[in-house]
Amino acid sequence: MDKLAIVVPCYNEEEVLKTASQALRGVLKDLICKQKIAEDSFILFVNDGSKDRTWELIEEEHRAFPRQVCGVKLAGNVGHQFALTAGLLTAKDMSDVTISIDADLQDDVAVIEEMIDKFHDGCDIVYGVRRERKTDTFFKRTTALAFYKLMRLMGVKTVYNHADFRLMSRRAVEEFSKYKETNLFLRGLMPLIGYRTDVVYYDRKERVAGESKYPLKKMLSLAFNGISSFSVKPISLILGMGVLIVLFSVLAAVYALISYFTGHVVQGWTSLILSIWFLGGVQLLAIGLVGQYIGKIYMEVKGRPRYNIETVLTADDEGGA
Repeated sequence: MDKLAIVVPCYNEEEVLKTASQALRGVLKDLICKQKIAEDSFILFVNDGSKDRTWELIEEEHRAFPRQVCGVKLAGNVGHQFALTAGLLTAKDMSDVTISIDADLQDDVAVIEEMIDKFHDGCDIVYGVRRERKTDTFFKRTTALAFYKLMRLMGVKTVYNHADFRLMSRRAVEEFSKYKETNLFLRGLMPLIGYRTDVVYYDRKERVAGESKYPLKKMLSLAFNGISSFSVKPISLILGMGVLIVLFSVLAAVYALISYFTGHVVQGWTSLILSIWFLGGVQLLAIGLVGQYIGKIYMEVKGRPRYNIETVLTADDEGGA
């Protein structure tokens, strides 16, 4: 039977870690009893530089359940996408199939069995997709819809209402490991892998405890990173805007000449100042956007490690680091 690794990135999750461990251990036990996964399947918690007792709790769970609970401690906080990548690549050589899920238990663990069934049917990637967004505020629902539509408009392939709750076969993770970019946006990378995919639908729950680690600022940063990492259309839009401004400038020049020769010159500075402000704003916007792309190139060419693993707790450690 196939060995499953459930990868759980954690950042300041001391309030929910014990609950998450208990729930996921229950899922493993149920799937093992149904002979759908191997008995040595495990949970891999990834501590992303937490400032609370998250890592201490992971160690406690590992000592209590050394065969079921493993851990990875990153040397510092690198962000959710890198932490998840660290977990997937660590689990790659320890398992046949991985499932990534957040520690807050908002994603429904009950559909993990359905994911495994689809994996056994030949799927290499199975996406967990929300049925609806009833638990979200009106603002979050609206901005999320706008985000997915904008991504599609920019040519970025994503799965609507899918975050990072997904199953990946070993060969899918191996293929993912070949993507070395520093500007990671996993929701856009996964469709590029190819292979056979499917989806399972679920209703997202309220967070068990603690606060969301993705406030508006981080969501906006993730959205911009996704667009700029997968599309150059924003630069193309700037080019188009420049062409339009040039055309309007030519029309304005023709109008000015006609006004001059017909003696209908209107003196004033308002239109001039507004034009200067408008063109100055467009130029700053264009320079800033191009600068963002250059900055991303700068980060990529340096080739620095995306994360540094300090400690790994595995079943072979017999309950100790």
